[in-house]
Amino acid sequence: MTAYVIVDIDVNDPVGYEEYKRLAPPAVHLYGGKYIARGGRTEVLEGDWSPKRLVILQFESMDQAKRWLSSEEYSEARAMRHRTARSNMVVIEGT
Repeated sequence: MTAYVIVDIDVNDPVGYEEYKRLAPPAVHLYGGKYIARGGRTEVLEGDWSPKRLVILQFESMDQAKRWLSSEEYSEARAMRHRTARSNMVVIEGT
């Protein structure tokens, strides 16, 4: 079943984060992932959530999304994201 990774990112080092943006896509694509949305304009419709930078990725399954996240190919980019931003990430099964 298709899975979506949703990430809310608060960038604290914009210069370093640019390097993350260069490193991440090859690993996402290697694991069959696809960017659905990345840093576009957001508007809160209900509630008090104030996302900073939203990213939505699509994978063929939750297992594949988790393989990507813990992969060697993504490890350098993941460490860079942790150094340059705070993030909250969830994965949800789709239809």
